[in-house]
Amino acid sequence: MTKLPEVKIFTFHYKPGSKNIGDSSYVHVWAGKNESKDVNQLVGDNTGDHISSKNKYFSELTGIYWAWKNNSADIFGTCHYRRFFTTHPEPFKYRIKRVGYFLIGIGRKRHGLIYTSNLDYWKSKVIGQEEVVKLMQYYDAILPVRRRLKYTVEEHYKRYHNAEDLQILHEILAVNFPEYLESFEIMLHQKRLYANNMFIIRNQHFDELNKWLFKILFEFESKVTMSDYKGYQERIFGFLSERLITCWFIYHPLKIKELNLVYFKKLKKMSMND
Repeated sequence: MTKLPEVKIFTFHYKPGSKNIGDSSYVHVWAGKNESKDVNQLVGDNTGDHISSKNKYFSELTGIYWAWKNNSADIFGTCHYRRFFTTHPEPFKYRIKRVGYFLIGIGRKRHGLIYTSNLDYWKSKVIGQEEVVKLMQYYDAILPVRRRLKYTVEEHYKRYHNAEDLQILHEILAVNFPEYLESFEIMLHQKRLYANNMFIIRNQHFDELNKWLFKILFEFESKVTMSDYKGYQERIFGFLSERLITCWFIYHPLKIKELNLVYFKKLKKMSMND
């Protein structure tokens, strides 16, 4: 019997929480555990080669960095404790609910997102190892359905974040990766974005993407004053990486399968014992 490729889907938590979703391919990680002494069932991103102390600004990227530097697999995936890929279609009643989303003006925000409180129904329908392996026979990457924006990516960023950030990224690319500038401009002027820093890709692409991504992010970090980013804006590197990852996939002619995400509304309140 042919052995299945090893799949590891890293599921990032920001504190101890439930890990009862996903098959044996899921690795639940406390991103930003840093120096915490709490003993729990979650692996921390604070062992080996890590940047756990940067979590305030890097969000789930400290977990992605740890997964990249300290783990091996044939196929790597990333997701969040409340957001999971699924290959299953929305039931009819969920599709009806989408009509309401558009009527109240959140249709774009919920595009590609199955927003639910029904843990019992959906937790068995998140993607698993066998589904990943089957899809990866035909595709190079599994990504979330692209988020639809009201404005271009550039205009959206300028409205909600610091416009100078994009200029800094452009300068970094011009010096270090000029071949990506055209893809960067394409990304900025479209209205679609691969959000959430979620993907499932083969180990070679996982390594290539992270070498490129963290080189840029660390360069950016060296050029700004982190204390200037307050509150919501502290998650600066999570916002930047969504744009950069979209740019990376524009540049690389990979065959991509976009999947809906299941968003478990109430999972944030669950404890490790749930």
